[in-house]
Amino acid sequence: MEPHATAASAGTPGTIPGVLGDSAAVSPPSRGRIDSVDLLRGLVMVFMLLDHTRDFVHANAVRFDPTDLSQTSPELFLTRWITHFCAPIFVFLAGTSTYLQLLRGKTRAEVSRLLWTRGLWLIVLEFTLVRAGVVFNLDYGTVLALPQVIWAIGVSMIVLAALVHLPLRVVGAFGVAMVALHNLLDGIRVPFWRGPGTPPPDWDGGLWMLLHQSGPLPLQSDGSPMVIVLYPLVPWIGVLAAGYAFGAVYAMDAERRRRWLLRLGVGMIAAFVVLRGFNLYGNPGDWSPQRNAVYSVLSFLNTNKYPPSLLFLLMTLGPAMLALAWFERVRANPGSRALVTLGRVPMFYYLLQWPVAHLIAIGLSVAAGKPIVTFALGGPVPPGYGFHLSVVYAAWILGLLVLYPLCAWFAGVKRKRKDWWLSYI
Repeated sequence: MEPHATAASAGTPGTIPGVLGDSAAVSPPSRGRIDSVDLLRGLVMVFMLLDHTRDFVHANAVRFDPTDLSQTSPELFLTRWITHFCAPIFVFLAGTSTYLQLLRGKTRAEVSRLLWTRGLWLIVLEFTLVRAGVVFNLDYGTVLALPQVIWAIGVSMIVLAALVHLPLRVVGAFGVAMVALHNLLDGIRVPFWRGPGTPPPDWDGGLWMLLHQSGPLPLQSDGSPMVIVLYPLVPWIGVLAAGYAFGAVYAMDAERRRRWLLRLGVGMIAAFVVLRGFNLYGNPGDWSPQRNAVYSVLSFLNTNKYPPSLLFLLMTLGPAMLALAWFERVRANPGSRALVTLGRVPMFYYLLQWPVAHLIAIGLSVAAGKPIVTFALGGPVPPGYGFHLSVVYAAWILGLLVLYPLCAWFAGVKRKRKDWWLSYI
């Protein structure tokens, strides 16, 4: 599946701003999609469903954090850890896909308009359809919002709508600087709300939580309605901007692009190993030797996701660069074609996978005579709730079997029709 070499409408004929602004000769423009990008996106979307299936099905999903080394098992930790690749790659490639719009001939004004309108639409979806799929209720008086990855992408797109009018070098520098430097702000913390009867954070504390500190954010002293901030905006805005600048590599010829991807991937992984190994910088918590070698490795890999630390992003996006280089030489086969299909309908898949995972969990509970919890992420669960990790994996496979035919159908619709609204789903 060899990606098309493409050119943008900007710049001199036959050239396009290359990596962070350098000019590079390219082939004539093409409006085709890039299979390696869709394949990687489809792969991480498959693991995304595993994460959300575990949220609803596993017996210990809300009893403790699966990355808590004092309680977890290696298999549970790694089940959670592999899904860490989903959000960074999902957001980064959303930025890359934006730049590919330029490569396919759209003007910057057209791309900017698509970004801010789509960003607003994603924010609406996060607080309506996505929320409903997670909690299975419309009680906004208790949980007002769960700002997750779609919210972060939506706001980031609105910011990028302004940034696209700047030189590519500036956009790339902005994104990389935010990713690299935001951990300097880790010492700024808003005290967590202490329970009913205590005041919630004031407006500037609430704003800081939306920007750089995850956690519960009540709007009143009794704790309701509650905004559970899962995805603070920094550094996700930077990840999207960096992904946008990264899109310029797809203006290169295939061999040069592949070499560049390999060097970038190896460099990012090496930076992660050095910074993490010596506990130099880039994560709120250090790793340390544990009770045995296996748990010491888990400690090394246990980086901060909420918000994602520099080391978390190096750990996940570095291998993504290597995967993109490898996927350029993958021959088409049923598995790769299926992943490409999923990668071409990311929003459709994302909206469906929440209720699918949730409904499977409810169905399993009914079949096994276990308690039914419609909002397993929201607090204590009754005794006997949930299943062994092996059941989580079986439910994950079942969810993929349900989702794939629907996504294949919708991918066919998008391929055949060019209605304006299809670009928003």
